[in-house]
Amino acid sequence: MPTWRRVSLILALVLSGTVIGAAASLNLSSGTLGANQLATPRCTTANLSVFQNVSGSNVASVTVSGLPAACGGGTLQAAVNNGTASSSGSAAVPAAGGAVTVTLAAAVALSEAAETDIVVVGP
Repeated sequence: MPTWRRVSLILALVLSGTVIGAAASLNLSSGTLGANQLATPRCTTANLSVFQNVSGSNVASVTVSGLPAACGGGTLQAAVNNGTASSSGSAAVPAAGGAVTVTLAAAVALSEAAETDIVVVGP
């Protein structure tokens, strides 16, 4: 074996030992990583009525009724998804609750499998 190969092999062994030794000297402490749970207050646990308002063959808005006064002052957000397209919008909930109609940013084609999601943010 030529001398340069021997020197290269010895140098490679020394350097790999140095890297392993450096890794072994790392100080690993047990920090924490995780998530926290927080109870989110709800303005209602009652059943709400949700209706898709149709214009032609498109859902143009969503009306939610049965909102109690505890939801008053909040913002109702609604989203409609038909699997191909989706749209959303928001509207203020009156102080006394009641019914709210949310106009969608863009009409969504009516579909048998359309999904409507709602959430009240606030008050």
